[in-house]
Amino acid sequence: MMEEATKASSPSSSSAAAAAAAAGEEEEVWSWGAGTDGQLGTGRLADEHLPRLLSLSLPSSISLLACGGAHVIALSSGGRVFSWGRGSSGQLGHGEAATNCLTPKAVTSLEGYFIAGVSAGWSHSGFVSDTGCLFTCGDGSFGQLGHGNLESCSSPIEVSYFLSKHVDQIACGMRHSLVLLKGDPNNRVYGFGSCKRGQLGPTSNRTRSTSLPQAIQGLENIEIVSVVASGDHSAALSSGGRVYNWGRGFPGFSDVHSPIELSSLLRIKQIALGWNHALVLTDGGEALILGGNRHGVLGNLENLGLTNHRPDVSALVLERVPGLDGKKVMQIAAGAEHSALVTEDMEVMTWGWGEHGQLGLGSTCDWIEPQRVSLGHTLPDHWAKCSIYCGSGFTFVIRSRTSSGPHQDD
Repeated sequence: MMEEATKASSPSSSSAAAAAAAAGEEEEVWSWGAGTDGQLGTGRLADEHLPRLLSLSLPSSISLLACGGAHVIALSSGGRVFSWGRGSSGQLGHGEAATNCLTPKAVTSLEGYFIAGVSAGWSHSGFVSDTGCLFTCGDGSFGQLGHGNLESCSSPIEVSYFLSKHVDQIACGMRHSLVLLKGDPNNRVYGFGSCKRGQLGPTSNRTRSTSLPQAIQGLENIEIVSVVASGDHSAALSSGGRVYNWGRGFPGFSDVHSPIELSSLLRIKQIALGWNHALVLTDGGEALILGGNRHGVLGNLENLGLTNHRPDVSALVLERVPGLDGKKVMQIAAGAEHSALVTEDMEVMTWGWGEHGQLGLGSTCDWIEPQRVSLGHTLPDHWAKCSIYCGSGFTFVIRSRTSSGPHQDD
């Protein structure tokens, strides 16, 4: 749930395009869906039902995007951070009056650091430097910034709890955050913020929230390689390809207050969480799903014999995403209630909730099976790399290739 801002303008040649060309690279950034807070980077305060090609004035190519409730963070290949969209809680990190920003603007207070990772929650943001420093900004009313208080801030502040530790990743949910440390014997996971639905794991008391990081219990002796947060859900992926989930229960299921391993015989390499569903991607390129409603109802409680009580997530079974016809999937992404993926052939496909046009299909209809999104006139295999990112109700795609690639003359 992220990006950079200077002045809004109509699409034209940009410094980013010039830099990419100089490096022998071609890059396209597309966006669609909810846009009334400027999160699409189009310079307009309007939803877009079809993909729009952007011209973002960035100094170099984008290495990573993070899309939040209604803001975007972009991380450049040079370790600089840019953000745009809704800024009402200071989540853009610009250190000024909390205002929205229509186009990318640099987060200048981080320019003394090489930022290696970013994450965008509903209304807060996190930044990790290559030296393991963690900075957060935005809404802190549930302690989700980790500063030991419930205050919000409009400029990134280093989380002092981790001063003597090396932070590897941060994942921002709706009102909580997860942190993965590097160098710890078990890559220990910490959490802070709202814990009402179990998203911080077992807690010593039933407090509403915690503003200081605490270790997530139940992951001891498990080597965790990535953490994910969205809505009131939390998840972690182990080095052995196992998925652990905790937090708010999926529809019809109880909240989970301690990490539970999802049942699957397949090795998982990526997790994407929505508000009511989860996607996972296997090493073999299969996309699996659980939970959800508009995403295709996969858990029929009557068939499972679970209508008289609310079981925990361990009773859920991951099922294959329907309608892919044997396509190999390379990447998955999830918004609040929509899903997206990229196939081996560089096709972008979306499904789920479509009220704001976040499926990019030219309408506001919902779809329960993946549908192909058309991006311009070039064939999908024109591109060497395609990455997709989902915010709560919007979607971004970045496509790139080197000019010396096999389709140079297309």
